[in-house]
Amino acid sequence: MTIEEKLGYFFFDKQLLKRALTSRGYALEQGQPGDDQEAYSLLGEAVLDTVLTELLIRAGYSTQQAIVTQKLALKQIENLARIGQEVGMGFMVKLSQAEKQRQAYKEPLVLTETLEAVLGAIYFDGGYSAARRAVHHLFPDVFSEE
Repeated sequence: MTIEEKLGYFFFDKQLLKRALTSRGYALEQGQPGDDQEAYSLLGEAVLDTVLTELLIRAGYSTQQAIVTQKLALKQIENLARIGQEVGMGFMVKLSQAEKQRQAYKEPLVLTETLEAVLGAIYFDGGYSAARRAVHHLFPDVFSEE
């Protein structure tokens, strides 16, 4: 199963996925500064926050406290790292030699930031609806099919 199949999204522009899967260290090592996942990770974090808020409201969470509490639980680094691992982010992310030596592909922060970067790339490639479907797909135990 490909990463796109696991994400439930197929990229029109594969370069967006490639960039989302490229660590800053690897990009610098390859002489490609700025051609990495950092900006997409920032965007993906915002997209994830927005989509989770919407889906929680649609799922019946009606108070700010309930939404924030559930969203914080869903966005815990351990939870996002687990999802990233299940999707295969650890095997797909391009790491620098130093990152490979320390096995950064297993680190929760690396998995989380890579997952967020991929969500940002999905948003860039397919818009809000595509990102929303991907988030919905990544949290099947939380959100029932609509």
